[in-house]
Amino acid sequence: MNLDSSVNEIIVMETVPIRFGPGAVEEIGYELQRRRLLHVALVTDPHLRRIGLVDRMETSIRETGVTVEVFDQVRAEPTDRSVEAALEWQQGRAIEGYVAFGGGSSIDTAKAMNLYGTYPAPLLEYVNKPVGNGRPVPGPLKPLVAVPTTAGTGSESTSVLILDMVDLHLKTGVSHPYIRPSVGIVDPLLTFTMPPVVTASCGLDVLCHALESYVSLSYDARPRPASPAERPPYIGANPIADLFSVRAVALTGAFLRRAYFNPYDREARTQMMLAATLAGFGFGNAGVHIPHAMGYPVAGMVRDFRAAGYPDVSRPQVPHGMSCIVNAPAAFRYTLPAQPERHAHAARLLGADDIPTALIRLMQDLDMPNGLQALGYTEDDIPALTVGAMKQQRLLVNAPRPVTETDMRRIFQDAMRYW
Repeated sequence: MNLDSSVNEIIVMETVPIRFGPGAVEEIGYELQRRRLLHVALVTDPHLRRIGLVDRMETSIRETGVTVEVFDQVRAEPTDRSVEAALEWQQGRAIEGYVAFGGGSSIDTAKAMNLYGTYPAPLLEYVNKPVGNGRPVPGPLKPLVAVPTTAGTGSESTSVLILDMVDLHLKTGVSHPYIRPSVGIVDPLLTFTMPPVVTASCGLDVLCHALESYVSLSYDARPRPASPAERPPYIGANPIADLFSVRAVALTGAFLRRAYFNPYDREARTQMMLAATLAGFGFGNAGVHIPHAMGYPVAGMVRDFRAAGYPDVSRPQVPHGMSCIVNAPAAFRYTLPAQPERHAHAARLLGADDIPTALIRLMQDLDMPNGLQALGYTEDDIPALTVGAMKQQRLLVNAPRPVTETDMRRIFQDAMRYW
């Protein structure tokens, strides 16, 4: 018996039931009926409304005898203001559960509506420290059925919701096991409508999830929590999460280019949807670190950049996957000395000698911006970007190599341009 209570040797794996495969969305009525839901909110975005998918989903739900009210004003890359608008919309409505239909933005918005609708509080009350108060979620939430239409965030299986704090110019979020959806319905046929740039950004987010979780600080290198209730959702790399993360890396390396260049390649779409879900299992347990911590201020401080071909280009924005991948080659150069064997294994899965080389080739093939300069940032922005990244301590504690402010500035410098 190990009597050293300071060493963490316990792996906790919690995740969401998944209904996966072409046509899986047709079984949404079953999931609502088995939870005895009679009145749900369908949370989605204007783009899916314009192309007719929302009408089809709404009809499918109504045919099961469930009353549905539609909130279709989800903003891509949700902000504190867009979430507040969603919370205002649901006030006074007798909502028993939620159906999140769309990308990670719709799922995260529905998570926020569920949390703050069930346990009302000021927005910052549950937001992670040091940005917010970090109050634990008081108890279980209402049923939430997540139906992703993008192969990227894995939000249908994670305990995290992310939002942009507009006035602070950074992204942050809420993390707690109760936030996880009740079930994820993952139908790859829904991703056929993704424009190429969305396919690329979401797919590269999958790859960052999988790589970061695989080379994160090992679970047994972290201190054991004082009680099980204090164990964070992100516990570090571990043998269970590795199974999902490694497979997600391999699938993304094999199929992302195909999905990008041929949107109607059913096998590629199916395998990328599987990669997204598996990566969600992996990073939802092990966690992410430096590329995501850097990506949050990169997205939050954007001035003029608009991603060509993205459904919503009415305002400057850096899509989430893009904001992470522009930092990833530099970040993995930094973390390599701490986990050389794992870095080498992941690189081999991607057909390269090292992770940065593999990522840069993929960025070039998928027409991604050439580093931070292509997003409009200069070296003068590095101090502010560093401050924003260093606020993401929830993520940085998971890095396999400790990162100081000086280190972070150097990584941002390295990420300015790659080719």
